[in-house]
Amino acid sequence: MPTGVIINALSTLIGGICGAFAGHYMSANFKEQINMIFGACSMGMGIYAIAPMKNMPAVIFAVIIGTAFGLILHFGQGIDKGAALMQKGISKIIPTKPDMSESDFIATLTTIIVLFCASGTGIYGALTNGMTGDATILISKSILDFFTAAIFATNLGYVVSVIAIPQFIILFILFLAAKLIFPLTTPDMILDFKAAGGFLMLATGFRMVKVKMFPTADMIPAMILVMPVSWAWTNWIAPLLH
Repeated sequence: MPTGVIINALSTLIGGICGAFAGHYMSANFKEQINMIFGACSMGMGIYAIAPMKNMPAVIFAVIIGTAFGLILHFGQGIDKGAALMQKGISKIIPTKPDMSESDFIATLTTIIVLFCASGTGIYGALTNGMTGDATILISKSILDFFTAAIFATNLGYVVSVIAIPQFIILFILFLAAKLIFPLTTPDMILDFKAAGGFLMLATGFRMVKVKMFPTADMIPAMILVMPVSWAWTNWIAPLLH
């Protein structure tokens, strides 16, 4: 039973609805300041995830090469188009007038799509839930996602709640694939995988506070590369260096 996956998707859905409904009662200054705090939380979670990594060269290599692939394949542009389609679809049902330009709206929406659907914590949590039945990681993530979705929805509207759909699909696929993927991993590979997700969350935090618009969507392929690269480093390259 994908308990954690269901709870995580529901937290985004309900948080987005609550935030969009309550957004009219919050001042622009409150929304901006609380968003800065969530950005700092994302950066803090990223640093926490990066700290225990076992093979720094492997993780750095995977992040750089994975991001390069994402940029070459225009991965981020594809997610931007998906975000625009989500907004058009929800606006036909519930008219929304975000207090920002269309480009800022799409950039912000893309940021939270990556945060909710492709974080290292979410992917690792779904794999753990599928392999062991332990939903603790995803339930813990759900608490943060609920409040994050609520805050972003105060500016972006009900479209934030729709992110629950791709979030559920991605995490559920990982839940089903866990029995195939998890036995092939080692503890060091998992730590390096979470570290790569930490870099993505750190970059997402910088986007949230609008310090630097890192190409977070284009960084997603690094999450696919990091475990094979970590394994190759441990078994092939590291022994040659000793």
